[in-house]
Amino acid sequence: MKKLVFCTIALAALAASLLLGQDITGTWQGTLHLPGNRDLRTVLKVSKADSGGLKATFYSYSIDQPGPGIPVGSITVQGSTVKIAIPAIGGTYEGKLSNTDATSITGTWTQGPTPLPLDLALANDKTAWAIPDPPPPPKTMSADAKPEFDVATIKPSQAAEGFGFTVNRSGMLITHNTTLKDLIKISYSLHPHQITGGPSWFETDKYDITGKPDTEGVPSIKQLMSMAQKLLTDRFQLKFHREKKELKVYALTIGKLGIKITEDSSNPNGLPGFGGGGPRGLNVRNATMAEFCDFLQANVLDEPVVDQTGLGTKRYNFVLKWTPDGPQSPVGGARPEGAPAADGQEAPPDIYLAVQQQLGFKLESTKAPVDVFVIDHVEKPSDN
Repeated sequence: MKKLVFCTIALAALAASLLLGQDITGTWQGTLHLPGNRDLRTVLKVSKADSGGLKATFYSYSIDQPGPGIPVGSITVQGSTVKIAIPAIGGTYEGKLSNTDATSITGTWTQGPTPLPLDLALANDKTAWAIPDPPPPPKTMSADAKPEFDVATIKPSQAAEGFGFTVNRSGMLITHNTTLKDLIKISYSLHPHQITGGPSWFETDKYDITGKPDTEGVPSIKQLMSMAQKLLTDRFQLKFHREKKELKVYALTIGKLGIKITEDSSNPNGLPGFGGGGPRGLNVRNATMAEFCDFLQANVLDEPVVDQTGLGTKRYNFVLKWTPDGPQSPVGGARPEGAPAADGQEAPPDIYLAVQQQLGFKLESTKAPVDVFVIDHVEKPSDN
């Protein structure tokens, strides 16, 4: 009887250990084989969290393009099954630990419509790959600086497509295939419905612009808009006035249960980032709610979006996943209207329910008085 009890206890202990999973702390590494014969080495550093669970940092880089580690959102081990989620890039990994020595994981990486095989091996001091240091953060302009473009070139675009509006690490503005209406929309944070007047060419003629600021560092949003507005005045001879007009809008407000996103105060004067986020998703970084509304009205929704959250200048990081419907644009890898979800993946809700469920906000259609930008005079750009 004693032997039977002992065996029962031993089996129960073994079953419990299998259920809880094995210890996978350490450095794991493997190579993703991407389409086009491209290889991407990946590293996962796993350690114990203060709470008793696991925490991890994910590195996905090439030797020539180092980048910072990405915090893993969740990592669980149940028996031999390892599951990892990285919301910041919309990636997931699921694999099985080897049954013999638990030094390898055979699994699948998913970040988009096509899952890719990814096998990881436990590294030691001799076999671990050296991770390049990430580049230092770009220098930002002084908050009290009032920059202008020291040099700006404006040329007719030769490309058939490929819209772009970016600021690089040195603070230089670079646009591709931008119309004057695009430039006005971005420079004054307007929805196209808020812009009236102007000749027909201001919606059709496209330009490539390069602007070098006279002040060192990356400008804030307000500084960038101020420089772009002066460029429009100096080179396009833009003159306008504003009027108030009641328009159909979308109002962004806080839901009954409060917001579900975390504030990030690490870079209050930095530019916001909108991009990535995996399939049918958007990764938002360092953005105020007003800037988030500007993005929605410029890229996703068919009406102006008004910030009524009362959150002011607070900045946030979050990932939003939704399924476009009707006029919504498939931004950030979102699924085009009518396209099926990837195998094994449930399609996310529409933008309105996604904002409510994932962020804690409400996005409602209403009417409100908004500024309308009336063009009085404009000319084609002067020579460089």
